[in-house]
Amino acid sequence: MVNTPVFRGSTILSNSLTEWESRKLPGNPYASYGRFGTPTTRALETALAELEGGYRSIVFPSGLAACTHSLLALLQPGDHALISDSVYGPTRSFATKVLTRFGIDVEFFDPLAAGEIRRQIRPSTRVVFVESPGSTTFEVQDIPAIAEEAHKVDAFVVMDNTWATPLFFKPFEHGVDISVQAATKYIVGHSDALLGAATANERAWALLQQTAHDFGQTAGPDDLYLALRGLRSLAVRLHRHWENGVLLAESMARHPMVAQVLHPALPGDAGHALWRRDFRGASGLFGVALKPVGREALGVFFDSLELFGIGLSWGGYESLALPVDAPTRAVRPWALEGPLLRIHAGLESCNDLMRDMQSALDRMQRHL
Repeated sequence: MVNTPVFRGSTILSNSLTEWESRKLPGNPYASYGRFGTPTTRALETALAELEGGYRSIVFPSGLAACTHSLLALLQPGDHALISDSVYGPTRSFATKVLTRFGIDVEFFDPLAAGEIRRQIRPSTRVVFVESPGSTTFEVQDIPAIAEEAHKVDAFVVMDNTWATPLFFKPFEHGVDISVQAATKYIVGHSDALLGAATANERAWALLQQTAHDFGQTAGPDDLYLALRGLRSLAVRLHRHWENGVLLAESMARHPMVAQVLHPALPGDAGHALWRRDFRGASGLFGVALKPVGREALGVFFDSLELFGIGLSWGGYESLALPVDAPTRAVRPWALEGPLLRIHAGLESCNDLMRDMQSALDRMQRHL
């Protein structure tokens, strides 16, 4: 079969006592139970590990599960965790509400700290969690500089690499120990499955795998198959998302109702130099800060959109626009006053997308 088949099942029979006992040995690649994987599971995990440049990968039922269990794998009571102030909101919530309940000291750092993160690193620092670009605000972090400082105290660097995917950022070349993907997004690529994955280097692998098994984490075979399907077209889709995203961002930046576009692939962006140095491309996701307008005017804007859906997630064919609450910040207050939008440029005709967005912005301006 050119495509790995969908293996559905829980029970795996052994033909003899000797075979059963061999499957219970540590490190045996043959699972004794469906929760530990099937040929469908292993096909996806092997492909992701190769693309990321890591040692091994393991799948989870969602991207958030991959984030939270990567943290749980490495931390124990009394440890200190440093987390980027621009991290994905649900990951932040897990850190402040759950990790602290387990006796873990959680502290946030400026995503632009680079090597200055050394000022917050302690002997007890066990994990530095990065996300680049930052969620909703798209700050690009100097991952090599952060990793260098973290490794001086033997801390692990965990990265949410969903925005760039394994094609456009190679985490293990820059010092990352565990790379997390919300495979729901670009890996699946069609908005029809929820899935997460974490890839570790050899140093972190045993901890990650054991914790995933201890918590009973697994993923359904049909979702795994959809992710394998998505990998086939990932490179082609990502280049179109990249192209559409840059053109759409440039178009929106010229509109008088826009205060700032947050997209590291634009030359004027504060993170552009780091993006050019470390990344191999961009995705279709970026942020837009509007000039201050009220709720009524914002409603006119969203009601005027015809090609952009209003909904969570991203990474599929369809373009999306979403109002985002002012980001929670512990280190540096969010400075822009107007509404913040998260835009995902899909695979539709970019000329159509730009016309639709221009029309909606014009109608909001006329309303004001």
